[in-house]
Amino acid sequence: MKPYYSDDAVTIYCGDCRDVLPSVHGNLILTDLPYGIGLDYGESFNDTQEYLAELVVEVLPAMRRAASVVAFTCGVGNIHHYPEPTWTLCWYMANACASTGKWGFNQWQPVLVYGTDPYLRLRMGRRPDVIITAAPNNAKDKGWAHPCPKPYEPWAKILARVSPVESDVVLDPFMGTGATLQAAKNANRKAIGIEIEEKYCEIAAKRCSQEVLAL
Repeated sequence: MKPYYSDDAVTIYCGDCRDVLPSVHGNLILTDLPYGIGLDYGESFNDTQEYLAELVVEVLPAMRRAASVVAFTCGVGNIHHYPEPTWTLCWYMANACASTGKWGFNQWQPVLVYGTDPYLRLRMGRRPDVIITAAPNNAKDKGWAHPCPKPYEPWAKILARVSPVESDVVLDPFMGTGATLQAAKNANRKAIGIEIEEKYCEIAAKRCSQEVLAL
């Protein structure tokens, strides 16, 4: 498939990740799968629990073939939809109070990980399994015109926890507006993104075509 966008660090494909994943490979997948809660992503995706269940069956095995480590957020309520992970990291948002869960304010998100911790595999020492960030700046990230954008600053910190070396190639099969790609590029890593909606590919391409600057 011809890339939608490409530069020295980033390659973007516009298409269904189920079609593209078999032809790409990397060290790490870092992504944010749909939550099945009825968000309006566009005409190409129906955000239902039934469709999410299909993705779990079809996409997770493809992701595990494409990279030795797979890490993704899934929402607290969706943890049990997925096969047992190797481990579950905790993304803790220290000052979060706006997101409401069934037992009060939801201040954390699970990051399901499959594969060996690369820090341990590379003998770089143990790291905590809790990633502490400030709550995302929703107003800032909503400016990317996506119903559920990945917040850049916390996402860059999650990337650092699961990608210890600059030689890593980072894949994001549910790229959205490109937070993973921009975080990888700013951390001197190469990245490949896949997104089914062209309008989000265009936003991601514009983000990644800018100079590497700390946000």
